[in-house]
Amino acid sequence: MLLWVLSGSLVLFSSIDVWYFLRGSWIVIKSWFQGPVQDILAEQVVHGRVLLHDLDYMCHMNNARYLRECDFARFAHCTRNGLFRAARAFNATMVVGASTIRYRRSLVLGEAFELRTRIVSWDEKSFYLEQRFVSKSDGFISAVMLCRQNVIRSSPEKILDLLCKRKVECPDVPEDLQHWIRFISASSQALRAEIGLDEKTK
Repeated sequence: MLLWVLSGSLVLFSSIDVWYFLRGSWIVIKSWFQGPVQDILAEQVVHGRVLLHDLDYMCHMNNARYLRECDFARFAHCTRNGLFRAARAFNATMVVGASTIRYRRSLVLGEAFELRTRIVSWDEKSFYLEQRFVSKSDGFISAVMLCRQNVIRSSPEKILDLLCKRKVECPDVPEDLQHWIRFISASSQALRAEIGLDEKTK
């Protein structure tokens, strides 16, 4: 029996990222019990620390780990402000359509940090979020990520109207975000032209 359990565990852990799903589920449950955040534009903070499994060959936090931590922070963010709940009312989902991250200073083993997440803006299809890794030792912003969260089968405006029970004015789009949105648009147009999609849809 023990052999079967061990074999099954080995197959499971080698087939899927078990820790990802366990941690993601725990974060959603924990955020649910922390209570709601009423202000949809409020910055939310989760706390983290660099552990051994976060390190790469340079002995600092691996660049892919930053993206993973951002993923979990968005789980917490959208659970507490109600975005997940409101999206489900429309049978909608939210997926990452684009992201960019700037690494400013390495996070090292044992270093504690805050991961601050906030909605910066939105358009007819997507929410735009900013996520900052802030070292607790000196307040230095170690990395900054911008994320475009695409809304499938609904729109940010409909979700916000349902969630807030009122019309929510979109904040002015910061200059750096404007540049990034234009880059995404130009990249998309170039890729469509590369495969002749623009010609086919004329």
